[in-house]
Amino acid sequence: MMRIAIVGAGIVGLAAAHALLDKGHEVTLVDPGNNQQRPTEGNAGWIAHMDVMPLASPKAWRHLPRWMMDPLGPLTIRPSYLPALAPWLVRFVLASSPARIKSSIAAIRSLNAQALPSWKERLSSLGLEGHLRERGILSVWRDRDHFLQAQDIIARQRDFGIPLDVLGPRELADLEPALHNIEAAVLYTEGCHVSDPALLAADLLRLAVERGAARIEGKALSVQPSSDAVHVHTDGAVKDVAADRVLLSAGVWSRALARQLGDTIPLDTERGYNATYAKGVFGLNRPVMFEGEGFVASPLDTGDRVGGAVEFAGTQAPPNHERTSAMITRLKRFLPHLDAEQPARRWMGFRPSIPDSLPVIGPSSRDGRVIYAFGHGHHGLTQAAITSRLVRELVEGAPASLDLKPFSAQRF
Repeated sequence: MMRIAIVGAGIVGLAAAHALLDKGHEVTLVDPGNNQQRPTEGNAGWIAHMDVMPLASPKAWRHLPRWMMDPLGPLTIRPSYLPALAPWLVRFVLASSPARIKSSIAAIRSLNAQALPSWKERLSSLGLEGHLRERGILSVWRDRDHFLQAQDIIARQRDFGIPLDVLGPRELADLEPALHNIEAAVLYTEGCHVSDPALLAADLLRLAVERGAARIEGKALSVQPSSDAVHVHTDGAVKDVAADRVLLSAGVWSRALARQLGDTIPLDTERGYNATYAKGVFGLNRPVMFEGEGFVASPLDTGDRVGGAVEFAGTQAPPNHERTSAMITRLKRFLPHLDAEQPARRWMGFRPSIPDSLPVIGPSSRDGRVIYAFGHGHHGLTQAAITSRLVRELVEGAPASLDLKPFSAQRF
């Protein structure tokens, strides 16, 4: 048995806590609590294991000029943040070469192919199967030319054995009668989502504590290896947490701690926005990706949520909910009955984004007793359970069940 300190109690850290508790380790979660900006608190709730494309892909580049022309569109960079973001952007461009895209697709698929089975195993082991909604996920296009341009991605998904059905207008109307102005659609029959990501995380935290995990409230200020332990220093009531192994899984806030450990990670935040309406208002039966529009819709147990958009502005700038309003306006093209509805909640959170769309999973440069698991971008919920298995293998020195080289912190 080892003492394991986990820095960060988002969905990745919580999944890892349970994987380590399974093996009898002593787990301590170090987290400031009440962090409403982390993705776990407000994402779309998808287990999107059918995704294979990195953000730096032809799909993104096709839409980028149109998106960047609109300051409230699907992707924007605040001018004041551009100098700080420049190194990330350079790496994003480099990650867009055909060879890099090919390697990123292979790495994403290696994780996502095991994402749903890993989640089913985890939820079943904890009696949390009721959080999973297996209704499929729908991708829709309002421009048929854009759908035709997506055929290479669809073909690649088929090559990977991902089940999908191309729908005609009548089939789509039968599935989702509330949708309007759609020219093409694809149903991913094995796509699924959860009841609500925050509810799932709350249950995972509760059960981790019931299983013996300790919870230390406080922000981790440093992670310092010594000869006999690795010390996590915090600003909370408990100033020093000594552990045999430390897992750093604090999302975008991991960057500064990793730098202390000798690793300069090009980690930034894609600030995502969403609005949640009363449950059932959208009239949708399953989650929908509005291709080329930069947002998705999810019928969660706690309400119907539209979310997406990418804004680069760092962690300190205040939210710009004009972006949320613009997204709602675009959604009304497809769900015109929303003209009479108002959202109950607007939210902005920080997706931890790395230019090649691959998370960092592996040991730190300075000390192998410190393990990284952060930077999952849009796939934090999707990849949390499989990441937790890889973390457990790293902690115990067991052979890795996947090739971890593409996710190494030292790849940059």
